[in-house]
Amino acid sequence: MQTMEILTLALGTAWASGINLYATILLVGGMGLFGVVDLPPGLEMLESPLVLIAAALFYALEFFADKIPVVDSLWDLLHTFIRIPAGALIAASAVEGFDITGLGEEAEFIAALVAGGALTAGSHATKAASRAAINVSPEPFTNIAASLAEDILVFIGLSLALFKPAVFLGLALIGLCLFVWLAPKLWQGILGFFRRFSNPAGAARHARKREWAMPETGMTRRDDSGGDIDASF
Repeated sequence: MQTMEILTLALGTAWASGINLYATILLVGGMGLFGVVDLPPGLEMLESPLVLIAAALFYALEFFADKIPVVDSLWDLLHTFIRIPAGALIAASAVEGFDITGLGEEAEFIAALVAGGALTAGSHATKAASRAAINVSPEPFTNIAASLAEDILVFIGLSLALFKPAVFLGLALIGLCLFVWLAPKLWQGILGFFRRFSNPAGAARHARKREWAMPETGMTRRDDSGGDIDASF
């Protein structure tokens, strides 16, 4: 692989690992196993059938867990301690054995480890925060749509990183700008998610208020005392 391809592979796998680690391993390792791409020596371990089988099993588990409200956020919380180290290691392994910048192989490995970990942490935090914001609403359809969109995004992003490095870098720069703009809003989503569970009574009152704030229907609701309340506005 050429220098640009190695760098984008390291960046792409780190970013994708923060969203779906197991899909990343399956896609990159599967492409290497079937000869679609020639992986760097440090990533040839991903081509192992045992690694791919394990990744497939965990991907299947995550496929369902990632679509259930609240469960997806708990899954993300647990994977904070899995995705970030794994993404950093995969990124560092991609450049292992190469002296791309002339700083030496060890220095580049450490730099890739740190940068890969930071990139994985950023994409993981974005995913986790967006899911926390979605989970303020109890309906499951948004979670399902978000999960499917994330899987598609991982596939497209890694494909661009492998086959269209320049396009991937351009989109990565745009994504970084969007992350900086969205970060405060995502943080508010995280706070809202935890407030929901730290104060369940308040969350229930908020949900009831949303039910009462119905559009103009001319319908009436019965209050707790048995009287009718006009619900039209």
